[in-house]
Amino acid sequence: MAVSTPVKGLTDLEMMAHLFRRAGFGATRDELEAAAAKGYEAVVDDLIHPERQPDLDWDLIHRFYPDMKEMRRIEVNQSNWLYRMINSKRPLEEKMTLFWHMLFATAFSKSNNARMSQIQLDMLRRNALGDFKTMLVELSKDPAMIFWLDNQENTNAVHNENYGRELLELFSMGIGNYSEDDVKACARAFTGWGLQNMVKNGPYGRIDWQFKFHPELHDYDEKTFLGETGNFDGEDIVDIIVRQPATARFIAYRLYLFFVADQPDEAAIESLAQIFLSNGGNIRETVEALLLSEYFRSPSAVYSKVKSPAEHVSGLLRTVGTFRFPDFGLKSMSSEFIYMGQDLLNPPSVEGWHTGKEWIDTGILVERINFAADQMANPNKPGVRAVIDRLKAAGELSPEEFVDQTLDLIGPLPARPVTRNTLVNHVSAGGPLSFNGANDSAADARVTELLQLIVATREYQFC
Repeated sequence: MAVSTPVKGLTDLEMMAHLFRRAGFGATRDELEAAAAKGYEAVVDDLIHPERQPDLDWDLIHRFYPDMKEMRRIEVNQSNWLYRMINSKRPLEEKMTLFWHMLFATAFSKSNNARMSQIQLDMLRRNALGDFKTMLVELSKDPAMIFWLDNQENTNAVHNENYGRELLELFSMGIGNYSEDDVKACARAFTGWGLQNMVKNGPYGRIDWQFKFHPELHDYDEKTFLGETGNFDGEDIVDIIVRQPATARFIAYRLYLFFVADQPDEAAIESLAQIFLSNGGNIRETVEALLLSEYFRSPSAVYSKVKSPAEHVSGLLRTVGTFRFPDFGLKSMSSEFIYMGQDLLNPPSVEGWHTGKEWIDTGILVERINFAADQMANPNKPGVRAVIDRLKAAGELSPEEFVDQTLDLIGPLPARPVTRNTLVNHVSAGGPLSFNGANDSAADARVTELLQLIVATREYQFC
């Protein structure tokens, strides 16, 4: 295991909450306390080895949502993914699946085949913490990606450069690190990488598309790519790509923006790129080094990223403790992603989504706040009740103590002085918080109202 650097300025609980927000979709207070007792390095070790934890009980899920077995409609895929985000015991695996989906953006809007979107998502999950070469080869053979970027039309007679160009520009190296001749050679190497079963139907709908190499359509001539010459095919091209320093920096840059901060730190990115190069593109080791790094564990990294809609919705549902069972209403919850600007499995272009502050505009902010406040409104939701019970166990609380302890239980969430003062002034009208049996419903209402105000704050939009 890589060696981590001790970090000053954060409690063990704050550090663990930061880890689970970034390497997952949040955690309950009980989960955070148990993890803090276990120790940061040990928890990271478990996170990067998701195979140690069982998968979800799909027999149970298919009993209540039988359409999730076939995944023939995009809203079914989306609700299935939300259920995973809320309930998976493998949070980093699920978070990395989201990372790869946002990087290798492929949309249902073109294929109109939700089953193929799900097969691609499962492939990303399967390779989420593997090696980058395997990931790129699997991606190049993925039917949804082949159709999305037209590689089924890439032949030795007519070269289609769509996939070759995006493989270099958006998936691995970035603009400025290859030439137009490299794009052409890359496209030639992937000629004949196509599909079968595209128009065949079975008794219950379309048959799954499958990758098929068509040797008669492949360009077997010599190619020069990134300074190397040979009779390259697609796997040779991927092998060359993964060895490039530009690829290491590209992946390090994207990992940094996804896990650490919305603004890049060149020194940290270069350090991570060197780790990627030294381990031959091993994603597990690279992510482990990131999670144990000083820059990830720095107090300045905490609450420095705007939550994506996926993080906002799934994190809230984890906090309030709903949909831990495949209850009715899951599909309507997954629609919230769309209302907030992240139509999962249906990105706006091959470029994916613009992140950071671009997740927020006036309309989307209202949607985010309304959704959050609505989720906190019911004191009988398990997560809300857990906050109430902890406050009740603390005895009578002054307005200042009431606000501070609630902020602590919901995060811990550091509030700016202006935010804290506003919350304290609001709850002061009701005096100290106390539970006396006869008046518990009124105290419950005060707690839920404060929770609604907290999740409407600027601070809560960050993770």
